[in-house]
Amino acid sequence: MPSIRDHAVVLRNQLIGESDRIVTLLCREEGKVRAVAKGVRKTTSRIGSRLAPFMVVDVQWSTGKSLGIIQQVESVGSYASALATEYEAYTAAAAMVETADQLTNHEATRDQFLLLVGGLRALSERAHPTSLILDSYLLRALSLAGWSPSVDACAQTGVPGPHQHFVPALGGMVAAEVAPPGALRVGPAVVELLAALLDGHWESAEASTSSTRDEASAIVSAFTQYHLERGIRSLGETSRLRSERTAEARQ
Repeated sequence: MPSIRDHAVVLRNQLIGESDRIVTLLCREEGKVRAVAKGVRKTTSRIGSRLAPFMVVDVQWSTGKSLGIIQQVESVGSYASALATEYEAYTAAAAMVETADQLTNHEATRDQFLLLVGGLRALSERAHPTSLILDSYLLRALSLAGWSPSVDACAQTGVPGPHQHFVPALGGMVAAEVAPPGALRVGPAVVELLAALLDGHWESAEASTSSTRDEASAIVSAFTQYHLERGIRSLGETSRLRSERTAEARQ
């Protein structure tokens, strides 16, 4: 069987048999790949720790009818251990890889790969506040998949903003005459933050208040969940952490 070598992010593992795993990889050139890692659950395995979720690896596998067989793995970016030391960062990383798993297929997805690697690196290095990194990743990943939210013009009419309503089903910010009854009203500070997260303007994003970030996170989560077929379970946990943090701040 022919072999392929590529850089990849480990998205998830599935246990099979007594000592094997099925590893789902997001590869730089080959897209999403599922391959069996034989014997990696044995204590004598040299590569088991390199195939943990969030790891970036240089991996070689042989191709098969449905699943590949992993032959060699070298660590390129070891982010798992750094993320495991902080629950909020770990949960954000889990939401990222869940999203990447749903947004990608077996076709080449270099931009999605690079975006995910950058997000995991930023989380592990605590380069920016965790919620901002996650929300920026989600918005940009959805944009790469063809679902970029409109924030500076009405998503339906194209009329320039500012507008005051965000409707996930309509594509983002919409004019008042388009917004359905009960549509979420959004203040200008939140719209500004959403635009900064989409464009990667970190100085502007970090100048936002905690309440503005919480409101933006709720909008990004709703927009993400609307467009994906299956819900992102880890986003539910990030929402719970956000609610707890808000409640503590009010005490």
